[in-house]
Formats: sequence, C-alpha cells, structure tokens
Amino acid sequence: MNETSRPRLWYSRGYLPHYDGGQIIQFVTFRLADSLPQNVIDAYRNQVEQKIISEIEYHRKIDKYLDAGNGTTYLTDGRIAQSIEETLYKFNGEKYKLHSWVIMPNHVHLLLAPLENVSLATILHSIKSFTAGFANKLLDRKGRFWSPEYFDRYIRDHEHYEKTVAYIENNPVKAGLCKKPNEWRFGSAAGRNL
Repeated sequence: MNETSRPRLWYSRGYLPHYDGGQIIQFVTFRLADSLPQNVIDAYRNQVEQKIISEIEYHRKIDKYLDAGNGTTYLTDGRIAQSIEETLYKFNGEKYKLHSWVIMPNHVHLLLAPLENVSLATILHSIKSFTAGFANKLLDRKGRFWSPEYFDRYIRDHEHYEKTVAYIENNPVKAGLCKKPNEWRFGSAAGRNL
C-alpha cells in the first residue's frame, strides 16, 4: 500500500476536518465552487464560536443554504448530471461500494465504502476531476468547477446508516424539487440498481 492510498484517519485539507478510516461507510457531500461563499461559511462558523448556534445547527444552515440552489446550478443540466451518474457507476466496484447517492442542482451527496487500499481523498479526486473536465468543456468554461473541500462523516451504526440513506434520497423533496424521492431523476431513489 502506498502513502496516497493508506487510510489517514483524521486530517484536514484546509477548512474541514476529514476522517479516512479505510473501508468504513462514509457520507460525503461535495459542491460546486461558487455554491457556498466563504463569507457565509465564516458567518456561520462565527456563530458557532460565539455559541449562538451549535455544531449541528451549523451543518443544518449549510445544508439549507445549499438546498436553496445558490450560485450556479450547473448540475441541473441533464448532460452534466448524467456524466456524474455515469462516473459514480464507473468507479463503483473499482474504488468503492456505492450505497446511495443524489445529484442536487449545486451539490452531490454520496454514501459509499472505499474498497481496500483506496483512500476517500483519492475517490473524491477521481470523481471530481473526471466530471469537472467534462462539464468545463461542455460549458465552454475554464476555472474551478468543484469546491476543493468536501464534507464527510463516517457511519456509526445501522440506525445512522438508515437515517443517512433517508436524508440523501429525500434531499430533493426537502429542497422542493419534487414531491417523492423516486421522482428525482438523478438519485438512487429513482430505482436504478447499484
């Protein structure tokens, strides 16, 4: 096993702490580069530091901000969403076991378990670099497509797993994009087999 694929446990790539514990199931969110401005993150983080809101409320505010569809919503372009879906399936069984997923207008939620000797950072790099190249070419644009950071949380037990699947699959409903999870085309609730 080389250094780049070895699980690192807790580490930081900048602002967010990450947990790379090997083959454990992880809930991961990554987003478009302009979907969450730094001043919004700083304002919410300041509220946590001043004990105005809790860490849980901080994450709820971030989720609500993302679900509002702020910034560009390139992922509403079916060609881009399709390329993300195809990429998720391409690496499923090669780099990870995909459990649940949804592509929102400006972010993506995944529930996956890295395969042996594959780090979470390597997985996210593969997905993001592959899809960013396609999207930038399609949109005739240059520059950062995805935010370099991502949020991850390891799954503690079966109850946490079930709640996370429900959260992922109901995210389009919560965001007002559809009435039922299976109506959202780009998500595991739509009934496509993994």
